Amino acid sequence: MKNIEKIKIAPDATIKLALKIISNGAIRIAIVVNKNGKLLGTLTDGDIRRGFLKGLDINSPIKSIIFKKPIIAKKKDSKEKLLKIALSKKIYQVPIVDNNYKVIGIHVLDELIKHKNKSNKVVIMAGGKGMRLRPLTKNIPKPMLRVGKKPILQTIIEKFKESGYENFVICVNHLSKVIKNYFGNGTKFGVKIEYIHEKKRMGTAGALSLFKTKLTEPFFVINGDLMINLDFEKMLDFHDKHNATATMGVKEYSFNSPYGEVNLVNENILFINEKPMHKFFANAGIYVLNPECINLVPKKFFDMTTLFKKIILKKKKTISFPLDEYWKDVGRLIDYQKANKEFLKDSN
Repeated sequence: MKNIEKIKIAPDATIKLALKIISNGAIRIAIVVNKNGKLLGTLTDGDIRRGFLKGLDINSPIKSIIFKKPIIAKKKDSKEKLLKIALSKKIYQVPIVDNNYKVIGIHVLDELIKHKNKSNKVVIMAGGKGMRLRPLTKNIPKPMLRVGKKPILQTIIEKFKESGYENFVICVNHLSKVIKNYFGNGTKFGVKIEYIHEKKRMGTAGALSLFKTKLTEPFFVINGDLMINLDFEKMLDFHDKHNATATMGVKEYSFNSPYGEVNLVNENILFINEKPMHKFFANAGIYVLNPECINLVPKKFFDMTTLFKKIILKKKKTISFPLDEYWKDVGRLIDYQKANKEFLKDSN
């Protein structure tokens, strides 16, 4: 049983404070209590991401996203009973309450349930020619461009390794020798790397059809030109807890229209919205897929968005995972320049 004083939060607190509590604590949960210490609910990273999808932001109050019916335990409950509950419900933290429903501690079961090093594969799509970044990509593949002192691809691999993922498959095509000569089999980076060579361009999903070994558990797919600061375990947990077939990382994008937008019905003006703000979620280029998805990929040029459309038509569960963390698609020269400036700023 662990102390919960540092993870307590009031129901009128903001998402910003909740994120700080969850991120700074090793337990990865916030306990919502009233002024008397009575349990009102819990809050996890997944609850907050679902809130973002509903239009909330970091300054919104947490009251609408509190999980009000968490699994709880009494002090006398055995660890065997708690483990049985945790395994069946896929939960890793169980608040402990007294007879008055006042929180007195929390059981953290991560160490007993989860493996530190995960066997899930990470597939990195690194076969593109990077035409929009010419002349930088004339003699070097786009994922090998350096942001800071390291190639983008190395930063991706190291970020996944921090989250416990060590098994990589890199899909290569353009100037593939540059990537293979740098990373080899991954030993010097403390990981295992296999390669799939695309004889022709196959898009952001087509290379999945070239897998020689049959996968038995969910796997990541990520574009090789992304700078992202994410604990990838959170994304896999989100995928598993929703029993999803496919999960797409999404990033909120907003812009101000430079014009007054006129809303019409036939020739009649209903109202005028002066320079409105538009918000939408964009595909962030990172995914978690179940092995069955591979069977839907033909051996030809095939994009991930088309694969998701196929999965949806099959009436399989597809979900979105909103990213509040740092994310940058380094696909254009201006984005590459911004990524380097942001990297230098974070390093100082």
